[in-house]
This record gives sequence, structure tokens and C-alpha cells, in this order.
Amino acid sequence: MERMSPRRQGDLGELSAMEWLGSKGYKLWLPVLHSPDCDLIAEDGDELLRVQVKTSTRYRNRRWEVMICTRGGNQSWSGVSKLFSPSRCDRLFVLVGDGRRWFIPADAVDATTGLRLGGPKYAAFEVEVGRPLR
Repeated sequence: MERMSPRRQGDLGELSAMEWLGSKGYKLWLPVLHSPDCDLIAEDGDELLRVQVKTSTRYRNRRWEVMICTRGGNQSWSGVSKLFSPSRCDRLFVLVGDGRRWFIPADAVDATTGLRLGGPKYAAFEVEVGRPLR
């Protein structure tokens, strides 16, 4: 099977987030043009949530390794990573290779560069399984 481009993988993650949030009754808003801090806005009637979406196909030692910092993605990258911060989003939505998904409050994330998902630490934030990335 051909390796998926990072852009395509990210698009599938955003579609998975929209499908899940929509199924839970959220109204969805998409930023115009590229937003460096959130991929979509979800409205639950009471508040607007800025949602950052991340994906991963890296599975090691029975955990999914997910990069939550941003390291550019183009050839003009300056070499400086933008670390994850709850000041830039309200929720983190993660889709991994086998379709497992998490919807994590940003202030519950105690990392700035990467997470390991699939164990007990973030288990309370796991939601219904979606379509696999592979």
C-alpha cells in the first residue's frame, strides 16, 4: 500500500473530527484560510470550542505516539517548533491508524511536543472508533 501524504492524513483527521462532533450535535465552523492554532470550531449551544486535530500512524510499545507540536510542513520551515499550548485551542482531537479517537480538553494535556495514547492516562477522553487511516 502506498504511503499516505501528511496533508492527506491531516485532511482525514479533520473529516473524522467533523463526523464525530457532528454526530454529537455540535455545529461546526471552519476557519477561512489556514489557521495556525485550530483546525475547526465546534459550537455546543453554550460555548465555542477551538479544536486542534492531530493524527498518527506511529504505533510502538503498545501505544500510539502522536506529535502535538508543529514543525512546519514546508521547505521554508525555520527549524523552530511551535509547542502545543492550551492557550491556542480548547480541545485536542486525535485520530490514529486503527481508527481510535480521543477528544481531550487542552488543559488536560500535560505535554508540549508529543503524547502516547492507548494506555490509562487519557483513557477517559477516548471516544467511539472511526475509520482507520490505513
